[in-house]
This record gives sequence, structure tokens and C-alpha cells, in this order.
Amino acid sequence: MTDRPVYLVDGARTPFLKARRGLGPFTPVDLAVQCGRPLLMRQPFARDAFDLVILGCVNVIADEMNPARVAALRLGMGAAMPAFTVQINCGSGMQSIDTAYRYIRDGGHDMILAGGTEALSHAPLTLRQSAVEWYAQMAQSKGPLDTASQLAGIKAEFFKPIIGLERGLTDPITELSMGQTAEILAHRFGITRDQADAYAVESHKRLARAQDQEFLAGEVMTAFDRDGTHYDHDDGVRPDSSMDALAKLNPVFEKPYGKVTAGNSSQITDGASWVVLASEAAVETHGLEPLARIVDSEWSALDPAVMGLGPVLSSTGIARRQGLTREDIGLWELNEAFAAQVLSCLAAWEDADFCKDVLGLDAAFGPIDHDRLNVDGGAVSLGHPVGTSGNRIVLHLANAMKRKGVSRGIATECIGGGQGGAMLLEAVA
Repeated sequence: MTDRPVYLVDGARTPFLKARRGLGPFTPVDLAVQCGRPLLMRQPFARDAFDLVILGCVNVIADEMNPARVAALRLGMGAAMPAFTVQINCGSGMQSIDTAYRYIRDGGHDMILAGGTEALSHAPLTLRQSAVEWYAQMAQSKGPLDTASQLAGIKAEFFKPIIGLERGLTDPITELSMGQTAEILAHRFGITRDQADAYAVESHKRLARAQDQEFLAGEVMTAFDRDGTHYDHDDGVRPDSSMDALAKLNPVFEKPYGKVTAGNSSQITDGASWVVLASEAAVETHGLEPLARIVDSEWSALDPAVMGLGPVLSSTGIARRQGLTREDIGLWELNEAFAAQVLSCLAAWEDADFCKDVLGLDAAFGPIDHDRLNVDGGAVSLGHPVGTSGNRIVLHLANAMKRKGVSRGIATECIGGGQGGAMLLEAVA
């Protein structure tokens, strides 16, 4: 049996909201529902016409176990709608698309709602292991004397929780934070602080331009919280960002000479995104107009200490399998975990030795034109809600390809833990 074509028909996301002090206005499921409702309302078919719902989410909160199912029910998709959640760190939102793509391609399903959601402001605080053991002993104490004895062992540190997000952004194998892995790449490929800052400034300017010229209209759905406050744009953008302003920031991970600062790193944000995937039969049945066709996908793995190079491995793998050159790819969406990490990926593709030794190419892959890369900004300016970003870059790539009349594009990302993901899209005639 030949593979069936799979189409990306439509999609929507919430604004990405910068996590500030305290909980954000939306939980992960709240976010998924906020962009899911208007997306489903504009479809010409009933909400129960889908075969399946798949949602990427990393920081699942206790009140929303299996957020895919909770979101599907709140979206009115019916009690009979199967739904499951996937997690592969930064690639979770793309993994939902990839899983749906394979299900439809192989003939088992015709229409799937695939998304990603993350509310990093709701990431949990956790107790230290010593505190957990003390509480357990207290629960087992018998009688006043035993309880008093246990109370005598109380320590001040028991009341100081650990920020779960901080541990989550630290690799458990290498004990390196994600920012430290970006510093390793900057050192390996000679990326300077000025280069990283200049990239960050451009990311903000591109997003500001996209907002001003309404390039994101139809993609970004206004979200309304329970108090009626509305959120209609990515609020981390700084149109007035400048080299002088960024130069005043201190390195975060490798003081005093590191290249990675808060200003040239992705922002901690809350946000969700969905895409509708359909088979050819579903497109014809419902009279749908696809944005793009999903051609191929690739997952790669490498040393967690250099996880930021994951996009180089996965994207090159797709290009080789499809017989494509660098010039055949009209647009790239490469998730901006860190400016230095993106610049290191670009440098790796131009490094003949790296391309021969690591990618198995005969020569350098070559330079990627900056005018084809993240044309409307990226995570440095709009944020990186971990479980969502992989979904957003695929959705935005499809929209940008249509707007610019581009025939092929690749969306790709690095993944914490030492992995990378990539997806090839093709325009629909």
C-alpha cells in the first residue's frame, strides 16, 4: 500500500504570554481551549468529525492529568473522542503532529486535531527529598512522644521549595542547564556576544513587523481569562530592542565571559497551538482548502551536552532522504532556544569538517540565507512554551509559505536531553 498524502488544513494558537511573577491567567488546558474554540468554530464540519486528539505538554499540572482528553471534552468534541498526551520535551508539539501524520498516512485515520500547550508560569514547586522523608516519618509517628521526637528533626530547608522549572531545564545526565549547552556551542563555533545580541535584536524587530503588518492575523486567537481580560498579541516582544540595551545585561550561565544572557535567550512563556490534519478523502468530503502537505519528518539524537545541534542532524536527514539541496528549501523555522544555539547550527552547516564527520556529507551543507530563516521572529522575541513551540513553528511555516508563495519549508528544533526534530512541508497547488 502506498503512503496516503497528509494535509495541514488549518491551525491557530494563543498569544504567547510572558511568565512574570506568580501564576499566569491560564492553565495548560485553558490555553488549549482558548485557541481551540475559534479554530473549531470556523471549520465546516462537526467537532466530533475528528478521529483523534493528540496534545503535547511537558509540565502537566495535577488537576489536568492527560490534558488532551480534558481539552477535548471542554472543546465539546464528545465523550466518545479518544485523546492522548505526548511528551518529548521541546519537541512535544511537533511530536503530536508527527504521530497524527503517520496515523493518517498509514490509513488508520482521516482527520486528527494535533496540538501543544504549556503554562510555564504554572510549573510546580517541589519539596526537597529530605523534606519528603521528614513528612513521611511524621505521618507514621505514633503518640505524642514520637511526634515530638519527629518535630525536633525539623529544618528550615524543609520550607524552601525547589523551582520545578529550574530542575526541568537541567539535563539529569550531564547536569548542565540548557543555557550551559548553548555556551558550549558558542565556544565550539566561535559565536561572539555581539553576534548573539544582534540576532536577538533582529528577532524582536521581525516579530514587531509581523504584528504591525498583521501577518499573524488568523493564526493568533485572542484569549479571554475568567475576569474578562483579553490578550491579543505576543507580549514579550520589544520593538525598541537595541545592541546598547542588550550589552548591559550580564551573562546568566557562564559569568563573567559567557555569551548567553536573558536578552538573547528564549523567553519563559505560556501558550498553546493546534493544527488540523486531514487525509485526501477528508479534504474532499468536507471541501477543505489545505495550507500545505506534510512530506516527511525526522527525529535525531546526540550528546545532551550539545543538544542545540539537533536541528542540524534532523533537517539534514530529511534533505538527504528527499534528495533536496539547501537551495530547495525556501523557508526555515528553527526554534530559537538561544540566539547562540541558532547561530551555531548555521555555523555547523557551513563547517566542512563537521558536515563530513558528523553528517556524512561530502562537503559543507552551506549557508542558510537569513532572509529565509524565522522571517517573522522566533522564541527569542515571542517565547518558548516548551510543549507548544514545535507545533507553532509548523503552523507558522505553513502560513508563511502560503503568504510568500514558497514551495518547500522545514520546521526544526533542538530538544532538551539531546534530540532534534524536523518536518518538511510542501505547498499545495
